[in-house]
Amino acid sequence: MARKTQQQPRFDTVLSTLGNHKFDVSAGANGAKRISKYGCAAEIRAAADGTAEITVRPGWLLKGDIARLVDKGYQKFLKAGHAEIPATADNLRDLHRFSEELKEAMGALVLYNEALGTTSDRYVYDRVLGRP
Repeated sequence: MARKTQQQPRFDTVLSTLGNHKFDVSAGANGAKRISKYGCAAEIRAAADGTAEITVRPGWLLKGDIARLVDKGYQKFLKAGHAEIPATADNLRDLHRFSEELKEAMGALVLYNEALGTTSDRYVYDRVLGRP
């Protein structure tokens, strides 16, 4: 059986697609573009081959910064700089929806565990904190 290969769209095509799907596109850091929708954001830029690549992973917008999702075992938190708030089910649902729509527009590979739900950026469990 032959393996199917998917052609990834060019960066300008991705930006056009995101704009057509009501994503807000603005200037980001280091020449990247900040993509936002549903209270979430990510940053993408043009790769060397002309396709789009994610430079800052999708996260919830917290005080203007893209917050990382931290799993502490008993609760997930959104952390940006020194600010940290508990993540609600609505936050996680919006973040998952945003990530899925962004990947679809970019023609990116969708992994099984990410398709099931939101994955955290860090896992910090109190019983294993400080242990090797």
